[in-house]
Amino acid sequence: MNLRNTFILFFILLSMNLFAQSNPQGLIDTFFNTYKVDAGKAVKELYGTNKWTERVKDDIDKVVGTVNGFTESYMGKYYGQELITIKKFSESFVLYSYLVKYDRQPIRFIFKFYKPNDKWVLYSYALDDSLDDEIQEAAKLYYLNLDKD
Repeated sequence: MNLRNTFILFFILLSMNLFAQSNPQGLIDTFFNTYKVDAGKAVKELYGTNKWTERVKDDIDKVVGTVNGFTESYMGKYYGQELITIKKFSESFVLYSYLVKYDRQPIRFIFKFYKPNDKWVLYSYALDDSLDDEIQEAAKLYYLNLDKD
């Protein structure tokens, strides 16, 4: 491959990466690609999409500490993630919920993205391990449609 072709390939790959990050799903894909290698770095990069998160640096450090604690000796092997739901509140605000799979238990990751002008940024990110409680609650009789013919 000559220098010209290498240069063109570099710009194609660079533009694909920039395009992937121009929407919430692209940001999430980038997050999980980094997460499987370095969870703390993935969280920091995700928060880095929003300049206002500098004001909550201590809170971000706590989240980084939490995900860095998901070691193989504590949580078992990491197997990836599955989309639970996407909730679009408006053209500029969206929530993505993912099931993150470990040997020990699943963890829900909740991403909220906001587009104040022309660029999507992280609005908030949360971890949640109360899926078991929600599944039990959803299975209660008063949630079931018992009036079927």
